[in-house]
Amino acid sequence: MESVLLYDTTLRDGTQGESICFSAEDKMMIAKLLDDIGIHYVEGGWPGSNPKDMEFFNLAKKVKFKNAKLSAFGSTRRPGISPSEDPNISAIIESGTEVVTIFGKTWDLHITEVMNNTLSENLSMISESVMYLKKFNKEVIYDAEHFFDGYKENRDYAIETIKTAYKSGADFIVLCDTNGNTMPFEVESIILDVAASLDHKGKIGVHMHNDCGFGVANSIYGVRASAVMVQGTINGYGERCGNADLTSIIPVLALKMNKNCMSGTNLKKLKNLSWFIDETANMVPRNNRPFVGKSAFAHKGGIHVSAIMKIPRAYEHMEPELVGNIRRVLVSDMSGKSNIEYKAKELGVKISENGFDSKKIASEIKKLEQDGYQFDIADGSFKVFMEKFTDQFKPHFDLQSFRVTIEKDKDKPCSSHATIKISVDGMPEITAAEGQGPVSSLDNALRKALGKFYKNIDEMQLVDFKVRVIDGRDGTSSKVRVIIESRDRNKIWSTIGVSEDIIEASWQALADSFHYKLSGDLKI
Repeated sequence: MESVLLYDTTLRDGTQGESICFSAEDKMMIAKLLDDIGIHYVEGGWPGSNPKDMEFFNLAKKVKFKNAKLSAFGSTRRPGISPSEDPNISAIIESGTEVVTIFGKTWDLHITEVMNNTLSENLSMISESVMYLKKFNKEVIYDAEHFFDGYKENRDYAIETIKTAYKSGADFIVLCDTNGNTMPFEVESIILDVAASLDHKGKIGVHMHNDCGFGVANSIYGVRASAVMVQGTINGYGERCGNADLTSIIPVLALKMNKNCMSGTNLKKLKNLSWFIDETANMVPRNNRPFVGKSAFAHKGGIHVSAIMKIPRAYEHMEPELVGNIRRVLVSDMSGKSNIEYKAKELGVKISENGFDSKKIASEIKKLEQDGYQFDIADGSFKVFMEKFTDQFKPHFDLQSFRVTIEKDKDKPCSSHATIKISVDGMPEITAAEGQGPVSSLDNALRKALGKFYKNIDEMQLVDFKVRVIDGRDGTSSKVRVIIESRDRNKIWSTIGVSEDIIEASWQALADSFHYKLSGDLKI
C-alpha cells in the first residue's frame, strides 16, 4: 500500500481566509487535535510575520507531539542580502521547529514585473536559503509558489527553480497552484513532466487552491501523478475561495484510493475535528460538506429511504461511520412511511402501539408543512411532535406565563427584559433576566428557571437563530418561521416554531429545544 503524507496548513494558510482568526491558544488546541488524528505535518504559522504566531511556537516548545512534525513557515531570503541577515529566516530558526517550510518564486511574471528582480537572483535566493536552513539540521520543505502558472508560461525556468531547490538540499518540493487556476488534467501531465525532470529522485508534494472549485480534484490528480505529500486545510479554509479541503482529501485517499495516509481509527475522528475547528473559528458548519457535513448522508425522498433500509449502499457511496458521521433520514411533505419509521427508530419514539401508525404521522406532517413547518431541518422539534402526536410526550416543564418588554431610549439601542413563570412537577418558579433582544432575554430567563431543577443546563448554548417570512403578501401580518440551533458538549440539534407573531414562533422553537435537551438530562 502506497503512503501519502498529510500536511495541514489550517493554522497559517487557513487563517488567511475571510473571518477566520485564531488566538495562539486556539491554535495550540487545534494543533493537538491534528496531531491526535494522525496528521503528519502541522504548519503552525509564519513566525516572522506577526507576534501571535511566534507566541504559538513558544507555547509549542513545551508540547510533545506524538504523530505530527511541527513546521514554521516563511519565505526565501530577500533580494540582495544573505540568509543570515534576513529577519524572516532568523525568526523561522528561532521558532525551534524541526521542520521549516519556505516558499519561493516560480513564475517569471512575479519575479520581473512584481518584485522587480532578476531571474538569476531569484535562483540564488532559493539556493542560498535552502542551504542555510539545512546547516541547522532542519527538514526543509520548499513550496514552489505559482508553479503551475509559471510552468505554463515559462516551463524551462519554472522547472529550473525547483531543480535548484532540490539540488540545494530541499527534502520535499511542493508544487503550488496558488491562483487555483489549473485544470485536473493539466495537473497530472505537468507533474509527470516534473517527476521525469527530477529523475524521480525528488519527493513531490502538492498545494492546491480552490478558485475554480478543483482544489480537492487537483490534489487527487497530483497523487495519481506521483505526489507523496498533500497540503491542505481542514474545512477548506483559506484566502479567496479557500484551500483544498483535507476533510474530503483524506477519505478519498484512504477509502477510495487505498492509500496509507490515516488509520481507520483516526478516520472516525474526522467529523468531530471538522466540527471543532468550525466552532473554534466561530463559523457555522457547512451542512453539505462532503463526508463530514450534517447532510452528507441525509436522505429525504421516500423511495431513497425505503432502499437504504434494505441496502444502504443503494443510495450511499460509503458507510458514514467510517468518518465519524451518521446516516440521517429527513422528514418533510415528501416523506413516505419509510421515512417516518426510520426516523422514529432513530429518535427512540415508539409508533404503531397507540393507533398512530406511520401513515397517520406522515399525513399530519404534510398538513403542518403546508402551514409553514419544515421538519427536515428541525430534528429536535420533530421528536417532540411525534411524542405529542402519539401521546408519549412527558413535559419537563410547563409554561404558566411570560412577559417580554423592550425599551428604547432616544440615544441608546433597544434593551430587553423577560419575566417567566414555569412549573416543574407542580413546583412553580418565577424568574427574570435581561438579554440582547426579546429571544435572548426569554432564553436567559428560562435557562435561569430550569437551572434550579436540572443539572448541566448551562452547557446548552443557542448557536444560531434564523427568521424567515413564509409568505410576504400579508405584510407585517405574515407568518414567520423561526429556526433555533442549539448545542451541548455532545451534539447539535435544531427546533422550529411557526406563527404570525415572531415572539410566539420563537417561544415554540425555544421550548422544543429545551425539551429535547432535557429528555436526556437528570434532575438535581
